[in-house]
Amino acid sequence: MYYFDHCASTPPHEEVIRTMAEVMAKHYANPSSLHRSGQEAGNLLERARGAIASIFPGTDNKEWIFTSSGTESNNIAIIGAARSSKKRGNHLITTVVEHPSVYESFKALEREGFDVTYLPVDSFGVVSVTDLEAALTKETILVSVMHVNNEVGAIQPIREIGELLKGRKGVWFHVDGVQSVGKLTVDLVGWGIDMFSASAHKVNGPRGVGLLYVRQGVMLEPLIRGGGQESDLRSGTENVPAIVASAKAFRLAVESSSARAERMYKLRERLIASIIEMPELFLNGSTDCKIGSIAAPHIVHFSYPGMKPEVIIHMLEKQEIMASTKSACSSKSDEPSRVLQAMQTSYERAVSGIRISFGDEHGEKELEWLCQKLRLVVQQLKPLERKG
Repeated sequence: MYYFDHCASTPPHEEVIRTMAEVMAKHYANPSSLHRSGQEAGNLLERARGAIASIFPGTDNKEWIFTSSGTESNNIAIIGAARSSKKRGNHLITTVVEHPSVYESFKALEREGFDVTYLPVDSFGVVSVTDLEAALTKETILVSVMHVNNEVGAIQPIREIGELLKGRKGVWFHVDGVQSVGKLTVDLVGWGIDMFSASAHKVNGPRGVGLLYVRQGVMLEPLIRGGGQESDLRSGTENVPAIVASAKAFRLAVESSSARAERMYKLRERLIASIIEMPELFLNGSTDCKIGSIAAPHIVHFSYPGMKPEVIIHMLEKQEIMASTKSACSSKSDEPSRVLQAMQTSYERAVSGIRISFGDEHGEKELEWLCQKLRLVVQQLKPLERKG
C-alpha cells in the first residue's frame, strides 16, 4: 500500500515509537507530583521543552506550551488572545483559506461580538500583504495567517506580514505552522511571530501532542482551567511519553528539512507533469517546484470536474494508493472546498478536489507507481463523467 496522505497524518518513526514506549514503561508518574518519580517525569517534560526551544533559534523554554493538537493550539492562541486583548480593540484579521480550527475559532469570536476581516486570496491561494495592510485599523488586536495551506499547499508571505506588523504595537501575530514545520524554514523571532502552532503527528510523531509558541509578553486567556499546568494556559496532566517522543520527532524533522524539501520538490514536479498530460484533470494552485516558490514541496492538488472525489479516492485505494480530498477534518463533508472557492475556481472543480501529499518514504519508484495508477483510474472513470 502506498500512503500519499501525509498532510492528514504521518507514520511515526521507529525511533519515536521506541522512545515513547520506553518513557511510558519507566516514567508513568504525574509530572506535577512532588515525589521522586514525579520529579523525574517533570524533568523529562522540561528537557523536552528545552529541546523544542533549541530547534527554533531565539526562543525560550518558557515560551513553549504543550497541547493535545494543532487544533487546540490554534484555539488557545486565537480565542485566548482576542479575549485577553478586547479592552484594547475589537478587530481581528485572518484569511478565507485557513484550516477549520482557525476559521471556526474566528466565527465563534464573531458570535461573541468581535469584528473579523477575512482577507481574500489570489488564484494561487496566496494572500496580499497590501490587502492586509489596508485592513488594519486602530481597533486591530490580532492577525492570524497560516504558513502553508493544508489543501493546495500555498505558502503565505509570513516574513513580509511579520515585518509589516512589527510597527503595529499591540497587534499580535499568530501563525498556523502545522503544515510547514519540517518542510520549510521557520524563523519565529526574525519574522516577528508572536504565536505559532504545530502538531507532532504531521512530522512523524505521535498523535495527541501539539505545540504552541507564545512569545514572552503576549497575554492569553486560558480556555482549559484547572491545576495550572503549562504556565496556566492549558491545565491538565501532561502526556509525558508522547511529549518526549514528539520532541524527538520535531528535531528529526527540522534537521532534515532542507534535504526533504529539495527531494519533494522533484517529486512534485514529476507528478504535476503527469497530471498536465491528462486533460480530464485540472491542477489547483501554483505549479512552481523550486525552493523559494509560493508552493509547498509536499502537496499537489488537482480536480476532476464531473466526478465525485470519494469515487476517485476509492478507485485509487483499489490501486493501493491512499490519498485524500480536503483537510482530514472536512473530508466527510459534501460541501465544495472553501479554499478552492476562495481561489475562484468553478463549482465543479471545488467539489472534486484531490490532495496528494508526500512523505519520507517516497522516492522516484513510488512516484512512478502513483502516476501509473492515477492514469489508469482516470481511464476507468472517463466513461462515468457527468457534465455539470
